[in-house]
Amino acid sequence: MRQASLTRTTSETDITLSLDLDGTGKAEISTGVGFFDHMLTQVARHGLFDLRISAKGDLHIDDHHTVEDVGIALGKAFAEALGDKKGITRYADCHLAMDEALTRCAIDVSGRPFLVAKFGFSTPKIGTFDTQLVEEWFRAFAMNAGITLHVETLSGANDHHVAESAFKALARCLRTAVEIDPRQAGRIPSTKGTL
Repeated sequence: MRQASLTRTTSETDITLSLDLDGTGKAEISTGVGFFDHMLTQVARHGLFDLRISAKGDLHIDDHHTVEDVGIALGKAFAEALGDKKGITRYADCHLAMDEALTRCAIDVSGRPFLVAKFGFSTPKIGTFDTQLVEEWFRAFAMNAGITLHVETLSGANDHHVAESAFKALARCLRTAVEIDPRQAGRIPSTKGTL
């Protein structure tokens, strides 16, 4: 059962989360940040993960702590649910189009966290959501999931589409990378014998 549940409580946020890597794409997301909830729902739906997140944060200050801490918590849940990573595909990449936006994403579920992100947003906000928080979330997620993640917008004029294509591209890559490869026969997908 590749599942994880966790609670993360700080003076800034209180998060409860559950994740099933082998789900059907069901999402119950409530962070108090509407656009962010929409993005996390895309990750669940297009990754075919069952995901529940309840987050209460210091939104009277801004959305930063909530968005970053959900990234930390979800990253830790992914790492926990993957366990020793036996039999996973490990690598994945995709180009994802959403209207005029095109995002390239590549992942190595390596245990070595790294992020290269290039979004090129043209405005500071999507509605009330700070576009800088997209990269903050991707960084928090990648570092805590222990993955190498490259994500880059190749084209796009509408920042909503740019952000959404990035989250969907991540979802598609995660789905492929964490799937069990029957040819691995339960082995660690590394010549080192560990990830």
